[in-house]
Amino acid sequence: MSDTYGTDRLRAAVLSAWTASPARFREDANAEEDFALGGYRDRLIVELAQNAADAALRAGVPGVLRLTLRGDVLTAANTGAPLDATGVESLSTLRASGKRDEAGAAGRFGVGFAAVVSVCDSPSIGSRGAPAVRWSRTETAAIVAELPALAGELADRGGHVPLLRLPFDEPPLIDIPDGFDTLVRLPLRDQASVEAVRRMLAEASPALLLGLPALESIEIDVDGSTRAVAADGWHVVSDSGVFTPEEVGRLFADRPTEERARPFWSLRWAVPVTGTGEPGALPASVPPVVHAPTPSDEPIDLPALLIASFPMATDRRHVARGPLTDFLVERAADAYVRLLRELPRTSKLLDLVPSLMGKGELDARVRRAVLQRLPGTPLLPALSAPAPVVQTPSFADERVYEPDAEWQVEQPAPEPDGDGWVVPGREAAVVASASAELLDTVAGFVPGLLPAGWPARHPAMTALGVRRVELADVVDLLSGEAAEAREPSWWRALYQVLPADDPESLGALPVPLTDGRLVRGPRGTLILTDGGAELDLSPLGLRIVHPEAAHPVLLRLGAAEATPRTVLDDPLTKAAVAQSLDSPDPEPVARAVLSLVEASGLAPGEAPWLAELALRGSDGELYPAGELMLAEGALAGLLEADTHLGVAASELEEAYGARVLAAAGVLDGFAVVHEPDVLLDPDDCDHDLDGEADWLDHVLDLLPELDVPPLVPEFLAVRDLELVADWPAALRLLTTPPLRAALHPLRVEGVEVPSYTAWWLAGHAVLGGRKPLELRLPGADPLLQGLYADAPAGLDEAALSMLGVRTTLAELLASHGGPEELLDLMADESIEVDRAQLRALWTALAAVDPSRVAPPSRVRAVLEGAIVVAAADDAVVVEAPDLLQLVQDRPLVLASYDLAESLSELLDLPLAGELTSGEVTSEGVRRDVPAEVRSLLPTAPGTYVEHEKLLVDGVECAWRFFEGSVHCTGVDGLARGLAWATGQWNDRLAVAALLRDPSSVPLLLAEADLS
Repeated sequence: MSDTYGTDRLRAAVLSAWTASPARFREDANAEEDFALGGYRDRLIVELAQNAADAALRAGVPGVLRLTLRGDVLTAANTGAPLDATGVESLSTLRASGKRDEAGAAGRFGVGFAAVVSVCDSPSIGSRGAPAVRWSRTETAAIVAELPALAGELADRGGHVPLLRLPFDEPPLIDIPDGFDTLVRLPLRDQASVEAVRRMLAEASPALLLGLPALESIEIDVDGSTRAVAADGWHVVSDSGVFTPEEVGRLFADRPTEERARPFWSLRWAVPVTGTGEPGALPASVPPVVHAPTPSDEPIDLPALLIASFPMATDRRHVARGPLTDFLVERAADAYVRLLRELPRTSKLLDLVPSLMGKGELDARVRRAVLQRLPGTPLLPALSAPAPVVQTPSFADERVYEPDAEWQVEQPAPEPDGDGWVVPGREAAVVASASAELLDTVAGFVPGLLPAGWPARHPAMTALGVRRVELADVVDLLSGEAAEAREPSWWRALYQVLPADDPESLGALPVPLTDGRLVRGPRGTLILTDGGAELDLSPLGLRIVHPEAAHPVLLRLGAAEATPRTVLDDPLTKAAVAQSLDSPDPEPVARAVLSLVEASGLAPGEAPWLAELALRGSDGELYPAGELMLAEGALAGLLEADTHLGVAASELEEAYGARVLAAAGVLDGFAVVHEPDVLLDPDDCDHDLDGEADWLDHVLDLLPELDVPPLVPEFLAVRDLELVADWPAALRLLTTPPLRAALHPLRVEGVEVPSYTAWWLAGHAVLGGRKPLELRLPGADPLLQGLYADAPAGLDEAALSMLGVRTTLAELLASHGGPEELLDLMADESIEVDRAQLRALWTALAAVDPSRVAPPSRVRAVLEGAIVVAAADDAVVVEAPDLLQLVQDRPLVLASYDLAESLSELLDLPLAGELTSGEVTSEGVRRDVPAEVRSLLPTAPGTYVEHEKLLVDGVECAWRFFEGSVHCTGVDGLARGLAWATGQWNDRLAVAALLRDPSSVPLLLAEADLS
């Protein structure tokens, strides 16, 4: 057999070295064992794939590797360059790769094939049409055993020898599969080795192919069960380069000579992608470690596969620190950013944005480098251009420093490309929980706005520097000329897509108004309904939402749904009305208000404040509506000429009609003041009514003393009564509903008091030229006959009564000032009063509380039988009939004797007994009272004193009851004295008859029974 690969020479050289230096034998054995059990443990499949990739790369053909496990034999067939002497020497030499001049070769260290030692003791390799080569631990041990110089080392190692240092020629392999160029056969050492190989075959993943780009596919056949490993469905970004001599000197200063001889670098990032091209998660079969290019133990927890020519530490498991690693970290970060830029611009990109914390030092360094680049990298799709970059340079370093100098440089936003704007994270903005429709609508106001589907709370947003914009911020951005230029329909479209669950953020939402303004905040705006949307209300200053922008969301945010009637009640409308008379141009306000009145169907009197609306009169002057009359109205013919009231302009009545003008306060009939909850206080009760203050004083006089002003629940009054000329016609209006309600009395604090209107009418000559208080109802109380004239016909009694026309004496005396009014009438000499009427009047007056009456200066009295009006100083009240004889020369106030004291106090007049002592000054004879008298007066005294001439205080009298005794002259005096003494004054005439004719007793008793 020819020595094709120089195996004899290689063995001789190794054995010579071992013999010359047994330590070299030990060193080779230990090194091989270290690699097999240390850095290259579990790397068998990886190393076989790496060798296959390098063979394909050298041959320039697509690399294919077939791994077949049959029983306890693993074979690896690959395409590419065949085995040659250099390859055999490299496989048989530790740390001396034969690929150091091959750019792109995966094998760099010359130790990868040592991985077969972990599972096999007799590997062999051969290419098609050429001899093979093999290695054998058994044969190597036999050769070493024959060398005396190595006997000690062999004994010390228990017969263990290096496997791959002594190659042997092998006949050509006849089982190389078709289509493949080279075959590696590995008889596995034991069952444990078989299981280890099975596991490594199962773990073979696309990462192998991605790390070995020269290798296109791997076929795995385990006892007839086949599968293919391919790198389909991955997006790969690669970068590579050649170092200059200067870079080699700087970056490789701490690296071995073999590595410095390979001044190449390469890296690639790979991420699995879905059918849409979006990135997905790494398969579970791909270990999350750095591949250099084969898997290391260097963790990297990024969601992408990193394959790079990092320098490895001596354990071949970890990346070595140093300037070369620093260089590759920066290049890896650049490539990673490029990877993200090449992927579809969907929210899946966020999953590729690294967090700051890594699983190891290298992982953390790569993350930091990536995160330094990403915020400024145009990566994110945007619905709008980013904000222009504005810079304000400093002049501090200028040769001539101008402290007031300022200038700005504004970099215009980039134009969108074919797919729209792509912006860096630091220039992007994201709105949380916003719909696509909302984002599309507001995109023009939010620079760099991300489309829907980009989660605002994703941690990557912070890492990218994306500005999170809350809904309230979006609302704030809806401003400026761009917002003011939007059509009302655009705003409605915006309201349509706003979220309904965040009213607080929408508090300052702009709202377009009918007057062209754009105001902040729906609260206080009005959405017109019920025919109000077409009205021109801009002169009123109201915030009326443009009808094309009106939307229910505005109502939820504080806008009010308004009808023409509610707009009338708006404070701004009322203010416009109140100020209209002082306005330089009141006509637009008048038109707006009258159109509201017309649209709302307002009835006259429903909105009394409209009386302040400035309207044009027929004379061309401006008047408050409440001071204008309808030309054909009921009021116009009732009033005096030349009043302050005007007549509404004819064009107003033609444009709006009498009903609308009347509802706006123009007078058709009398104007009415109607106000709820009015305090009867001079400061509060002031309606500019004629005599209102006097009425208020009158009412308060009727009420008890109160700590606080009383409250009238409803104040109703007719104004302009002082202007009436035609009272009969006016009274017909006033006593007919609805004005009749203003005549009804008020009940305040439980007391009935006259209304203002009734009070005013009662005190003015409105009934046939006389005041109602001077009249009585026809056929009313006869005791008022002569005191009051009869009221004219034409009005019902209830209306006359409410006007103050007198009805009964009791009503008169109960009214405020009634007793004094009656006393004044009784003292009027022009009024005739008969004696019976006079007595009845005094009897009624005796029941009046004296505190209600001021003592009169003149009184109606009886003087010597005649009814006269006398000075109060001359008059006297008689309290006992026996005193009449003593004061008969004075005017007498006469009523029932038991009322004398009340009348005396009421009128402040003396009693008769106060003017005379009533002492009996004559002498008489005491006599027995006839027994018959007791039949009429059972309690009559037993005796009386008979005088021939009875003198009382020197005045001759007929009788006197003095000091318990009856004094008299004659039968009539005795009868009067006995009746008065017994308290039976009304029986005095019957007693006189009895004394004259005792036989008439039975008849008198019978008459008494009938009385």
